[in-house]
Amino acid sequence: MIRAMQLEDLDRVVSIEQENFSRPWSYQGFADAIAREQTMFLVCESDGQVAGYIGAYLIGTEMEITNVSVAKTQQGRGFGKALLLECLSCGKAKGIEAVTLEVRVSNKRAIALYHLVGFEDAGVRPGFYEAPKEDALIMWKR
Repeated sequence: MIRAMQLEDLDRVVSIEQENFSRPWSYQGFADAIAREQTMFLVCESDGQVAGYIGAYLIGTEMEITNVSVAKTQQGRGFGKALLLECLSCGKAKGIEAVTLEVRVSNKRAIALYHLVGFEDAGVRPGFYEAPKEDALIMWKR
């Protein structure tokens, strides 16, 4: 099941964020984001527990995906793809015409997923990520 992220989800969301990212968002960062009008944050559940999430900012007819993450114990089950497709579908229903995101150049699994759903490489942001320092691949889907 995929649904809108709620405050009650944030302890689990932050836990997933911390296990997957070296510079994780904080509880307050997520709380502030889901309270904003021009954002979309979704979670997917498996066996009644949050298994993953996706977040995006909506700016006019464009959307920026800020984070996609699935609990390590739930990876490989299609949750990331399901979240991504639902986010894109919801964005399209809201009039979104173009979607962008950044991903670590070493994250081949995520890049393959983004290519699978129609994202194209658009450029590189040198040194964008910290801990460890790494370039970001900029991707767009129009």
